[in-house]
Amino acid sequence: MQLCVVTDRRRTDVVAQARRAVDAGVDLIQIRERDMEARDLAGLVERVLRIARGSATRVVVNDRLDVALACGADGVHLRGDSIPVEAARTIAPRPFLIGRSVHSVDEARAAAGADYLIAGTVFPSASKPTATTWLGLAGLEQIVRAARPPVLAIGGIDLDRAAEIGGTGAAGIAAIALFATESLGAVAADARRRFDSLKPRP
Repeated sequence: MQLCVVTDRRRTDVVAQARRAVDAGVDLIQIRERDMEARDLAGLVERVLRIARGSATRVVVNDRLDVALACGADGVHLRGDSIPVEAARTIAPRPFLIGRSVHSVDEARAAAGADYLIAGTVFPSASKPTATTWLGLAGLEQIVRAARPPVLAIGGIDLDRAAEIGGTGAAGIAAIALFATESLGAVAADARRRFDSLKPRP
């Protein structure tokens, strides 16, 4: 399975979290500090990139393609209302990861050129307090079946729900609160174990 740590500096120190994520073998770190000025964001991205250098963990920047390219990040994660994947692909050199947030089957189909998708919000989530509808497991499974790229689930995911997510055929999970802990390594290992317990056999 794939794990994506989504940052929130209000919950935990991002640099320290990045060190724990790399040590845990997390696949992706998405730097999601949407209110930071470009200069400050670039400085944070560069610090995280230094930590991840030489490891299997890749670093993507939420929506700021300019910052991702300027810093030499591994990729960008586009919001659902951002530029099309194809437009980002014409600007970015390969290999460069392009992910996208999706909320429906139609959005998943439209993002066919992405390297991965993050689908949500699956369950009620503190990071989306104004949301009134959620995908649920059935909605997530529909997106997984319709999408070409691998799909990671996000939104209200805790360890108890990791197995349920695995049962939908999703490729993994992305989370903010779940990984905002000093015990990130243990949480990641437990998430993998539970996710794989119900993962459909090929």
